[in-house]
Amino acid sequence: MDLTELIGQSKMISRNRCVRTGLSYWRHVKQGAALVVRGFSWRTAVVGLSVVTAGCAVGPNFHKPTPWTPKKYGGPTNMHTETKAGEKPVASQVTSDMPDPAWWDCFHDPILSDLERRVATDNLDVRRFAYRMAESRAELRIAGAERFPAMSASGSYARQQYSTKMLQRIVTDIEQEHPELQGLAPSPGQAKIPLFNQWRDSIDATWEVDLWGRVRRQYEAAAASAQVTQEARRGMLISRQAEVARDYMDLRATQEQLRIVMENRDVAQRMLDLNQQRYAHGMSSDLNVERARAQLEATVARMPQLEQQLASQVNALSMLMGEPPRALSDRLLVASAIPPVPPAVPIGVPSELARRRPDIRRAEANLHAATAQVGEAVAEFYPRVTINAGFGFESLSFRDMGFWNAKAWNVGPSITLPLFQGGRLRGQLELRKSEQKEAALAYQQTVLQAWHDVDNALTAYTDEQRHHDFLAAQVEATRASLRLAQDQYAQGLVTYLSVLDAQRQLLSSQSELTTSTAAISANLVRLYNALGGGWETTYPLPTPKHGATTKNPVTNPVTTPATTPVAASSTPGGAPTSTPPIPGAPTSGRTPA
Repeated sequence: MDLTELIGQSKMISRNRCVRTGLSYWRHVKQGAALVVRGFSWRTAVVGLSVVTAGCAVGPNFHKPTPWTPKKYGGPTNMHTETKAGEKPVASQVTSDMPDPAWWDCFHDPILSDLERRVATDNLDVRRFAYRMAESRAELRIAGAERFPAMSASGSYARQQYSTKMLQRIVTDIEQEHPELQGLAPSPGQAKIPLFNQWRDSIDATWEVDLWGRVRRQYEAAAASAQVTQEARRGMLISRQAEVARDYMDLRATQEQLRIVMENRDVAQRMLDLNQQRYAHGMSSDLNVERARAQLEATVARMPQLEQQLASQVNALSMLMGEPPRALSDRLLVASAIPPVPPAVPIGVPSELARRRPDIRRAEANLHAATAQVGEAVAEFYPRVTINAGFGFESLSFRDMGFWNAKAWNVGPSITLPLFQGGRLRGQLELRKSEQKEAALAYQQTVLQAWHDVDNALTAYTDEQRHHDFLAAQVEATRASLRLAQDQYAQGLVTYLSVLDAQRQLLSSQSELTTSTAAISANLVRLYNALGGGWETTYPLPTPKHGATTKNPVTNPVTTPATTPVAASSTPGGAPTSTPPIPGAPTSGRTPA
């Protein structure tokens, strides 16, 4: 039996069970009515009705998809950990150990660790998403309200004058049917209807009997949508944490670049002094003096640009902390080295990636919501049964309202069946099915993109370390070349052009080495971000209180209520009976509610 036949058979079983459930419901209604007629208690009927309402629900059930997962990071050849022939291994190796949720602590930089802790509570985007989460929970509460009876109290008073003409017509008709009552109706001039005071108060209740699971599907979709918002909120926090780390690495790299420029400025100043002395003693030309001066000015000219870049990076970090410009200057402008990467980087095993990455969990929740909305659209084709009830007092006098014989009550069902909607229901169902297919493809794309991110980050982290080793060797060689050129120039063996060329090469290679050092740390941040960031277990996301105005929202993680498994069925009246199976999407089936 192939997959198509298996799905069709499961749908046929589900459809038959739903039909049997519907017939069972009407049998319980008839039995309940008979019991009421005989004066029996409603308790048996209510219990039976409650059992029936927990029956089947139409539409497809959601089954958690299993994402594609490689056996190990780096593909079949494990290229990220192997060393090429003739190359020494990189200094920082990735391992399969369980990673630390507070990954920023691996840099052993107290300022960075403090910034990462602050961004979880002070960043304005993270705080905005806390309120979005509160909005989604309110929407979930609204959707869940339809699962319970709605009750309301009302009272009314009316002073009413009935029509005299109407009363005469009624009495005349009575006299025609019963001649013995002739003369009962007054003449037109004598007819007078008194004014009536009508008082009424009541408690009314209404409840939709969720026979086909429309309300359950609606709540299931709302719960999944709340999960979407929660994962988007976690993704925002992880993104901001990575942005803080990258900006911090860039700031330290700029400080290092500025230190290198200042060091080269001092060297250029010494060479200018040397050329001026040699020129004063007739050992050098004025051309060499001006070349040395030009080299000094060119070196100094880079400093304002780096200082401006440094100020922008401080402001970027201040913005991420929700602070005004230059608020962190006193702390961040203290010179410090670029945080080094650890010798071992634990990244876990591939099977954990789908659990860590909030974008994968968000795509899964989107698929869950779209699947539940398909079931909700299918349920719209079925009759909607509502139980209405009311109890209160009615009287023509306010003084009689407290007497038991003034009571009035009503109870009974109402049924609404969509006979003709102009194609609205069918169009709505087609829309929901298309959204479900789109959500399934989006889930596949998100998983695939996640693995691309991890693979690219691993490659960049390893290759940049090799690049850094080559640059470090180049810096040592250019530094030795500069010392040699300076000594030979002092002895008159080479021209000053050799010294200038060696200075430019050293400045360029030192700048590249600093950029590479920062890139290694930034690539490690990128790797942790690709693996799912801080894994939200260390810092629960802040949740705002109602009407809270404090800077830091109160921590209160959201727990999404579990949804009730529901079943699939066919649609009456020619409605579509199933949803085609799609990659990563659930198939129909029935699970006891």
